[in-house]
Amino acid sequence: MGDYDEDTAFLGQNGPYFWNTFFLLNTVFVSTGFNGLYIVFVGATPKHRCLIPDVNLTEEWTKAIVPLTTADGEEVQSQCSRYRLDVVRNLSARGLVPGRDVNPTDLEQERCLDGWHYSKDIYRSNIVTEWDLVCDDKWKVPFASSTLFVGYLFGSLISGHLSDRYGRKKVVFISLAAQCLSVLLQSFSHSWRMFCIMFLFVGASQISLYISAFVLGTEVFSKTMRVLFTTLGAFLFYCIGYMTLPWIAYGIREWRTLLAVLSMTSVVYVPLWWFIPESPRWLITQGRIDEAEAIVREAARKNKVEAPAVIFKESEGISPSRTYSMLDVLKSKNIRCITLMCLVLWMAINIGYFGLSLNTANLSGDPFMNCFLSATSEVPAYIVSTCLLRRCPRKALLSSFLVIGGGVLLLIQFIPNTLQYVALALEMTGKFGFTMAFSIVYIYTAELYPTVLRNVGMGMCSSAARIGSITAPYVIYLGTYNKVLPYIVMGSLTIASSVVNFFLPETLNRDLPETMEQMQEYQGLCNGPKKRNYVVKDEGRRNRLIQCEAKSDVHTLPL
Repeated sequence: MGDYDEDTAFLGQNGPYFWNTFFLLNTVFVSTGFNGLYIVFVGATPKHRCLIPDVNLTEEWTKAIVPLTTADGEEVQSQCSRYRLDVVRNLSARGLVPGRDVNPTDLEQERCLDGWHYSKDIYRSNIVTEWDLVCDDKWKVPFASSTLFVGYLFGSLISGHLSDRYGRKKVVFISLAAQCLSVLLQSFSHSWRMFCIMFLFVGASQISLYISAFVLGTEVFSKTMRVLFTTLGAFLFYCIGYMTLPWIAYGIREWRTLLAVLSMTSVVYVPLWWFIPESPRWLITQGRIDEAEAIVREAARKNKVEAPAVIFKESEGISPSRTYSMLDVLKSKNIRCITLMCLVLWMAINIGYFGLSLNTANLSGDPFMNCFLSATSEVPAYIVSTCLLRRCPRKALLSSFLVIGGGVLLLIQFIPNTLQYVALALEMTGKFGFTMAFSIVYIYTAELYPTVLRNVGMGMCSSAARIGSITAPYVIYLGTYNKVLPYIVMGSLTIASSVVNFFLPETLNRDLPETMEQMQEYQGLCNGPKKRNYVVKDEGRRNRLIQCEAKSDVHTLPL
C-alpha cells in the first residue's frame, strides 16, 4: 500500500476543502456535548425532607416532627426520617408543646412513609423527585449515570467493526439518528428502569458517533489540519455543546421537556450528509480506488490545485475481502502491548475526567453556573494542547498533565475546610489537567494504529475507558463517607498511569501508518530488537516491503 500523505501532498496543508469539511464535521460534536452530561441536572438531588400529611398537627409539632441532624458541620433537618407520626399526632392532640412539655429527641423515629417534600427552588422536576431516588434508593442515581457509560462500552465495541466494514460516514449519520431517537424515547420513560435502559442506547449511539466522526476527520485531513481537528476542533466543539447545556437546562427546569428539546437538536445535521465526504483512506483499504480518487479530485478542485493523472495505483488498495477485527490486535506482540498500555491510560483518564464533571452538582453555589464554569475550564486546555501538540512529543505532554491532574487532587485532602476556594481552585486545575490528557490521548492513540485497525483500536481503547467512566459515579459516591476519598482515588490512579505512558512509542512528526506492517515500526517496551521497514525496488517487479533487525544505523540494503 502506498503512502496516502505523499500521494495527496499536492492538495496542500490548508485550503477551502479542508476548512469547509473541518467546520461541518466539527458541528457534529456539539450534539455530544448536549447529550453527554445532562444527567448532572436530570439526576440532581434537591433539598428534601419527609412529607408530612395533613393530620391536624399544631404549628409547633409541624415544625418539630422532622428531627435535626449534623451535616458538614451544620445542623439541618433530616432528609430520611421523622418522628413517629401516630405518637406526634397524639401529643399534639393532648396540647403538649415540643421543647417545653416533651423532649422530641426522646421520641422514636420512622422512615418517610408518606414520601418526601422537595424544594422547587432549582428544579421543577427531575428523575429524583419523580421516582423518589433518595435515602434507601439514592444508589439508583449513580447507577443511572453508570448506564450511560455502559452504553459507551457497548457502542465502542460495535462501532469500530461497523465503521471499518461499512464506512466512517454511514456510521456517523446512523449514530446521529440513533442518538436523537434514544434521547426522545428516554423523555417518555414511565419508570426508573426504562430511563436506565434508554440511557444505554443514548450512550451507545453517542460514543459511536464521537469515535466514528473523530476517525473520519483524522483520516480526511492533512497533517496540519489533523492536529487542529483532534484538539481545537473536535474537543472545542464538544465543549461548546457542554457550555450551552447548563443554559438550556436553566431555561427548561422540567426534565422531560429538556430531553425532548435536546433530542431535536440532532435533526439539523441531516443536510450534512451531502457535504461531508467518506474517508479516502478507508475506501483505499476496501479496494475502492476510483471512489477515493473522485473525492480527492473534488478536494483538488475546491482547493484550486491540479491533480495528477493517476493519484492512487491499483496496487495500493487492499483486497476488500480482507477484514480486520480485534483478533488481529492480539496476533502481534507489539500491538498487544501498545494496546494494553493504551487501555490503562484511557481508564485512568476517564475516571478523573468524568468524576470531576459529575461532581459539579456537589459543589457549593448555583449548579448551572458550576457546570458552565467546569465546561469553560476546558477551553484553555484545548487551546494550549493545540499549540503544544504541534511541536512537543506526545509522551512528555501526556505524562506531564497526568501528573498535574493527579497531583493537585492529592493535595486537596490537606486543604482545611476554611479554605474552600483554594480546594475549588485545585479541583478546577485538576479538571484542566485531565482535559489536556483527554485531548492528547485521543490523537496519540489515533496516530499509533494503522488505518486498517484504527477504528478497531480506538473502539477497544474507548471500551476499556468505559470501565473507568462506569465506576466514576461510584468514586464520587465515596464522598458520602469521606469527602476527600474520591480525590485520593482519582489522584493515585492518574499518577500510576503516567508511569505506564513512558513505555509507549513516540509519534511526533510520523506519518499515519496504513497497514499492520507499517505499525511494526513503532517500538515500545514489549519488543525485542528494533525492526525497520525498507522498500526495495526491483526492475519489472512491484515494490516489496521487508523488515530487518536494525543492527546499526546503516539503512542501505544490497540487492
